[in-house]
Amino acid sequence: MIYTPIIGLEIHIEPNTKSKMFCACPQDHFGKKPNSQTCPICLGLPGSLPFTNREAINKTIKLGLALGSKISEFSKFYRKHYFYPDLPKGFQTSQKDEVLCLGGSLFGKRINHIHLEEDAGKLMHVNNQSLVDFNRSGCALIELVTEPDFHSTDEVLAFTKELQLIARYLDISNADMEKGTMRLEANISMLNAKNSNAKLPDYKVELKNINSFKFLEKAINAEIVRQESELSKGRKIIQETRGYDENKKTTFSQRVKEGSEDYRYFPEADLPPIEIGELKIKNLKLKIPELPQAKRERFQDIYKLSKDYIEILVSDLNRANYFEDVIANGMKQPRLRSLHSLHSFAMTVANLMINKHLDTDYPEPAGLARKIIELEDRSYESAENTEEAVRQVLQTNPEIIKKYQNGQTQVLSFLIGQVQKILRGSGNPKLIGDLLKSKLEK
Repeated sequence: MIYTPIIGLEIHIEPNTKSKMFCACPQDHFGKKPNSQTCPICLGLPGSLPFTNREAINKTIKLGLALGSKISEFSKFYRKHYFYPDLPKGFQTSQKDEVLCLGGSLFGKRINHIHLEEDAGKLMHVNNQSLVDFNRSGCALIELVTEPDFHSTDEVLAFTKELQLIARYLDISNADMEKGTMRLEANISMLNAKNSNAKLPDYKVELKNINSFKFLEKAINAEIVRQESELSKGRKIIQETRGYDENKKTTFSQRVKEGSEDYRYFPEADLPPIEIGELKIKNLKLKIPELPQAKRERFQDIYKLSKDYIEILVSDLNRANYFEDVIANGMKQPRLRSLHSLHSFAMTVANLMINKHLDTDYPEPAGLARKIIELEDRSYESAENTEEAVRQVLQTNPEIIKKYQNGQTQVLSFLIGQVQKILRGSGNPKLIGDLLKSKLEK
């Protein structure tokens, strides 16, 4: 490649608060009747006065703490002005200076900041008409902005998927891209790879309206191809916002990208500044659970599971907790302790959950532990019965034994058939064969 992709991310997460950011309307807007969850505040009607959602602030701080951000002890809101039909006030209440969380990192990629703002409404285009639903207008929205540290789609996907998982572990949001509670934007530019001293490009192209990880991958790759083509022809790339056309597999221009000065930020006079004391930060830090990467490492160290098994379990916190509850229940049983080490029992549980899906059949972990004991007992009985049947067949077929010992190994199939006859076809062929070989070769 002549050029190296320079990618930064803006990730929006709707926290699972009960109410919107600055009013008492419900935060959960998905699937609700259009414009049924609005009030004078989130519609921006004259004379309405907003108030700040404390729960949204706490959830934003928790995300910052989980990612190693510095939490600001003093923060405030600004008015960010732009005109668009889904923005009823003509400005968005957001943050600019003195945001809630500064810095941090994930997978070695630097985070610039995390701030809190309100969401816009939603436009729908039907039969050549544009309709607007304000149910989402004013909803709390966490925005995480990274540094331009990404150089490939693989890095972007790994980061965004892990962030989604962290949001779910923290219980700040379900971060469901299909429902719009997690939305991604990528800022892409290209750097001349031959010039090691080159500064970052003086432009960036923002990709918006990305609603899935697969869509994100396709959109970024298409934009990289477009920019490479333009630069190779000596053309200058303008700073703009673009969308991705799934059918054409290309990006398309939506509007020229505004600069920060175009938004005419100024402090929100209707909202007092936020003071976050050291005690509040300490209390929220105590509520940070074990995060996905720490859980992966612990599952490897303690249970010695394969990487694939670990990834499947860790990707669902409820399933990971269920897995450990089954182990805790099972290892209390003397029968299982006598048959299994912690590692072997963990492997048994993981196999039954992942390959047999028995966790869906037994909602309570103790139920699956009891099922495993039952399966172990059956297996033990089956092995004893098989060994007795093998002994009987060998006792009654001395001439067949001689043929086998003289090199006629094909008679093994006959002996297996005789054992299965005694067991009425319920035997394990591999176990029968192994037992016969073991005894015949002595």
